[in-house]
Amino acid sequence: MVKQPLRGWRRSVAQIYRVRNLEGYRKRNTSYQPTRPTPIPIGERRKPRPEGRPGYLRIDTVHQGDGDGAKGLYHINAVDEVTQWEIVAAAPHISEHWLLPVLEQMLEQFPFVIRGFHSDNGSEFINYTVARLLEKLFIEQTKSRAHRSGDNGLVESKNAAVVRKHLGFGHIGAQHAEETDQFHRCYLNPYLNFHRPCAVAHIVEGPNGKRRRTYPRWATPLEIFSQTPECEKYLKPGVSLASLQQFARERSDTEAAIAMQQAKQKLLARVKHSA
Repeated sequence: MVKQPLRGWRRSVAQIYRVRNLEGYRKRNTSYQPTRPTPIPIGERRKPRPEGRPGYLRIDTVHQGDGDGAKGLYHINAVDEVTQWEIVAAAPHISEHWLLPVLEQMLEQFPFVIRGFHSDNGSEFINYTVARLLEKLFIEQTKSRAHRSGDNGLVESKNAAVVRKHLGFGHIGAQHAEETDQFHRCYLNPYLNFHRPCAVAHIVEGPNGKRRRTYPRWATPLEIFSQTPECEKYLKPGVSLASLQQFARERSDTEAAIAMQQAKQKLLARVKHSA
């Protein structure tokens, strides 16, 4: 008598995979556990509340492209929410070792006391090293809320209107970070804050309660700051409004723009020559 094989005993590997792909099998034999987010107790998730006072920054990074597998440099862009005073810097990398000195020199370039520091949730800013620096300087740190893409919209719009407009999207190697940062410090930042007009938003509320922004006038960040009530009390020790206005008068807007463009062309020519 020949023994019959047990029912279901002989199954090919392909048949087993077909069974496992059936919806009924997955429902009965598979369990899923969603990824649990790890809360990071750095910064508060909320929109900054400057209440008309300068010194509340929005900050973001802009990567200057990859080339032949090598990472390009990073621009760090910081914009004051009230006056639109803007400081751009460059770093070869955005690790803590490289970013911290750049942040310190950026904060020093602002003429007024910094009170708030708002970023997205990227690890380049949401870490304990940056948190200790801001705590030492008594600067409040906040970060963007979930599903609120406009929380950091001001600096993101400046990324396109300023950084991408002047430096483009092409690759600039990390080895050029120092000379690019010098261009920002000596030419681009003075031009942006003393000679380039910005659209000044005015909020209008309609009969239905909806609020919309209009842009009835244009002014440089220095002019916006000088029109802030009691503006001089926000300045850092040793900085006066008269000295800032004197610096702005040393060059006309056209002269500052020409000098910035010439310096930019020299920088990009050196970058292209070394490529």
